[in-house]
Amino acid sequence: MSTISMISKTVVSSSGDGDAEPIPLSALQHWAYCPRQCALIHLEQAFEDNVFTLRGQAVHARADQPGMELRSGLRVERALPVFSDRLGLIGKADVVEFAPDGTPYPVEYKHGSRNKKASIAACDDLQLAGQALCLEEMSGRPVPEGALYYATSKRRRAVPITSALRAAVENAAAEIRAMLAAGRTPPPVNDERCRACSLRDLCQPEALSHTAEMASLRDALFDPDA
Repeated sequence: MSTISMISKTVVSSSGDGDAEPIPLSALQHWAYCPRQCALIHLEQAFEDNVFTLRGQAVHARADQPGMELRSGLRVERALPVFSDRLGLIGKADVVEFAPDGTPYPVEYKHGSRNKKASIAACDDLQLAGQALCLEEMSGRPVPEGALYYATSKRRRAVPITSALRAAVENAAAEIRAMLAAGRTPPPVNDERCRACSLRDLCQPEALSHTAEMASLRDALFDPDA
């Protein structure tokens, strides 16, 4: 049985464990970028495309086609289902390269170049680390490193799966689960992150942040202790 078939069977058999719905791996990247964006997508089920999301979809077109190939001594699996029962995560790895000893090496595809802003790169790193933790649980082998492949530059950026990054995945998963359980969407941030966000029109960061600011000023104005 191929690795992808074996893992797919495991995902199906484990999907009924526990009462909580598993969190999509993509939610880690959304949460790291903006908690409100994460809530709009994964709590309110709202989504709109823009030029950046469409470019991302184009980059994933090939990687999203399941399949296996042998290349330079590696077994390469595409669109591989992954999960972590421990963290309650589920999703799909764009590409996983398996070394001859079975050690997995996840490769996540992204649009743009590897010279992204540090804040954006950190969001990508978190999603990749989530895949690595899933693969560790599924394969029983340590995953010390993965890579992000950027379509514009056609270059990889290796990402060590450090203890700090592992802790960040666990914290983000817990925070996302708490947000979903509470059913509350965080307030808008109205900063530079909003410029490239496809949900800007739905989020209305300028209007909502102005409303919140006015409410705060009003409360302070009529506070006798202020």
